[in-house]
Amino acid sequence: MELEKLKSSWNTMNQAMSDAEIINMRVVKDLISHKTRSAYDSIVMQNVQNIVVNLLILFVVFPYVWMNTPISKTSFAIVEVSLTIGLIPLIWKQCILAKINVTDKKCNELSKLVLQYKKICAHETFATILQACLTMVLFYVSELCFNEYYTYEISAKILIVVGLTIITLLTAFFIGLWQRRRHDELMKEIENGLEDLREFTE
Repeated sequence: MELEKLKSSWNTMNQAMSDAEIINMRVVKDLISHKTRSAYDSIVMQNVQNIVVNLLILFVVFPYVWMNTPISKTSFAIVEVSLTIGLIPLIWKQCILAKINVTDKKCNELSKLVLQYKKICAHETFATILQACLTMVLFYVSELCFNEYYTYEISAKILIVVGLTIITLLTAFFIGLWQRRRHDELMKEIENGLEDLREFTE
C-alpha cells in the first residue's frame, strides 16, 4: 500500500516537473519571439521612415527649391529621376519585410527571406553611393554648362551653395552610417533569434 502511494506520488511529481519544463520552454520561446519581433518592427519602421523622407524630398522639398531658384528643368529632372530610382530598393525591401512573420512562418522560410533581404541591402549600399555621385556630377554639369537662363560665376554666393551642398551630403552620409550600424545590429538580433527558435523546432 505504501509502495503504491510512493509510486503515485513519484508519477505525480514527474508529471508536474514535465509540465513545468514545457511551460518554461514556452516562456523562453515567447521571449525570443518577442525580441526578434521587436527588432523586425524597428527595421520596418526605419525603412518606412526612409521611404517617407524620400517622398518628401521628391514631391515637396526639391520642387520647392526648383521653383525658388534658377535651377534648370534638366537639372530638376535629373534629381527627380534619381530620387524615384532610389525608391525602388526601399519598396522592394518593404515587400520582403511584409512577408516575414515570426509567429506563423517556419524558421527555414524566415531565414531565406532574411538572406534575400540582406542581399538587397548589400547591393543597395553600393548602388546608392554610385547613384548619388553620378547625380551630383550630372546636376553640376547641367547647371554650370547648360543652364541657359542663369550664368554661374565664381562668387561668394556660389561658394556658399557648394559649401552647403557638401555639408548636406556629409550630414546625410553620417546619418546613413549610423542608420546602417543600427540596422546591422537589428539584423543580427533577428538572425540570432531565428537560430534560437530553430532549436525549439528540431
